[in-house]
Amino acid sequence: MSAEERLAELGIVLPEATTPAAVYRPAVKTGNLIVVSGQVAVREGQILSPGRLGDAVSLEDGYAAARQCGINVLAAVKSVHGSLDGVRVIRTVGYVASTPDFTDHPRVVNGASELFRDVLGEDLGVGARVAFGVAALPANSPVEVEVMLEVLA
Repeated sequence: MSAEERLAELGIVLPEATTPAAVYRPAVKTGNLIVVSGQVAVREGQILSPGRLGDAVSLEDGYAAARQCGINVLAAVKSVHGSLDGVRVIRTVGYVASTPDFTDHPRVVNGASELFRDVLGEDLGVGARVAFGVAALPANSPVEVEVMLEVLA
């Protein structure tokens, strides 16, 4: 089953790649790598669950925000590669805006990681990962996700 078929099965329609808010590209393809800039939890121009985990944002809302970040990552990949087929996640970095005492960053970032696994499959969608907390993120997004992928021959 192709990645596009999996998206349809999951009921996900990819948006257009987000318009950069500063001087950068949503994704860059070079050689056999695609590097996706940090994608925040924006859908239809609105930040999902603005704020910080451990304060105004629940674990469930943080997970959903990370999933939206993942959807935006996939849209950026498609914008430079033309498809989601033939790519493999190498590394995912998840930033979680959180209070100092919040420690469930990995569970939040699973929202993106599980999406990549579900769309690309276990072998291609699961790579190395880091998830950590930060004081604040752009546009008051609760989560930001960046990814590096390999283009397979």
